[in-house]
Amino acid sequence: GLIHCDETGTRVDGKTWWVHNASDALFTFLSINPKRGWLGINDAGILPEFHGITVHDCWGSYWKYSDFIHAICCAHLLRELNGIEENHSEQTWAKEFKKLLGKRYDEIIQQAYEENPLPESTDTKRGRKKKTKVLYLVGRLENYKESICLFIKNLCVPFDNNQAERDLRMIKVKTKVSGCFRSEEGAQEYLTIMSYIETAHKHG
Repeated sequence: GLIHCDETGTRVDGKTWWVHNASDALFTFLSINPKRGWLGINDAGILPEFHGITVHDCWGSYWKYSDFIHAICCAHLLRELNGIEENHSEQTWAKEFKKLLGKRYDEIIQQAYEENPLPESTDTKRGRKKKTKVLYLVGRLENYKESICLFIKNLCVPFDNNQAERDLRMIKVKTKVSGCFRSEEGAQEYLTIMSYIETAHKHG
């Protein structure tokens, strides 16, 4: 099987909570938790039991699960690459990567490292300089090559994570319009109802 996962923030009783989503073309499951990361995802109870392919946005907490196959949303990567291209004109590798995602992969990664040498330690502060956002992205592209390119090898895997983002859209609308939920209980009841409604809608 293949599912899409994502999370988004909302307000509960004046505090930021996180709505976690696991969905596919026929089912939507929404839950809420004060934690964004692994604890919140785990409490939802889906990913600890799942053994198929999971499409996600490369958020670090998803990598703590080793029992399923990871597929990275390439639309998220393209947004980051667009940002680098717009804000760092000297980063020629970003344009190449956009055009050739999945082709000449290793050559372009090497080009990226040549344009962004790893920072060296300084005399004023102990340890290495902090990596730039560009270097963090290059590192992710290098480390997760198989998951990023999975859509090329397995035609069942989509290029993006739009399914999960669509299933979370009404949460963003409600947060903007209503501001917040008044209680955890009310928020979870709303998400349970919306999970049923969205699932019924998917079944026609």
